[in-house]
Amino acid sequence: MATVLVLAGAGRYSDPWHDCAAQADEVAQVARALGHEVRVRSTHPATFDEPGLDEWAPQLLAVVAAGDPAHRADPGPEAGEWRRFHDARQALVDGGAAVLALHESSYAFGDDPRWAATIGGQWVDARSWHPPYGPATFRVVDDEHPVTWSLGEVTTEDERYADLVVADEAHVLVVADVTPDEAHGHGTAGAHPVVWTMPGTTRVLYDALGHDARALSSPSRRALLASELSWLLQR
Repeated sequence: MATVLVLAGAGRYSDPWHDCAAQADEVAQVARALGHEVRVRSTHPATFDEPGLDEWAPQLLAVVAAGDPAHRADPGPEAGEWRRFHDARQALVDGGAAVLALHESSYAFGDDPRWAATIGGQWVDARSWHPPYGPATFRVVDDEHPVTWSLGEVTTEDERYADLVVADEAHVLVVADVTPDEAHGHGTAGAHPVVWTMPGTTRVLYDALGHDARALSSPSRRALLASELSWLLQR
């Protein structure tokens, strides 16, 4: 059994399009079904100040958070309050906690560039986009990796993120295919990375699937999430 801390975006790190609490609950359900001990907490400057959290020592930090665009270029007067949150989050990673970032988390914590560097990519305004929410198939491009070797493809109702900025060193496992008709006037057609891992001293995985609870509930989607959690928590 491992310890899993799920961060659900709230306030500054939420948005009008995602129910971070519902998404975080889906992640927690899958982690608990695998036998792990899970705590779900909302983002707040004092999130990591909770008594006993240091002793509990999360082995995995799963993030389902977004961001208020107004704070990306101008962090505002409250930015100082969040510094200890970001430093504590980074200290967990530097201390060896694995990282799972889901869906809108590629837009989270824009006032701390260490987050995008950790997960190896980000959603960028005026570049990144997605076709409308609906039936979606995501294609595995590395069927030898432990996360994806038995999946083939993932089908669910979801958004297909496209034109994310992805680090050169990211190892892509799953892509979303976008047709020229879908991309016309929006962005680039072709295969867009949506699940990847990052090299480093701890295991890090970004997964762009999971717009809402429905998207996270299909059998193949839950199988992918379970596989990701199992790989991230291998010691």
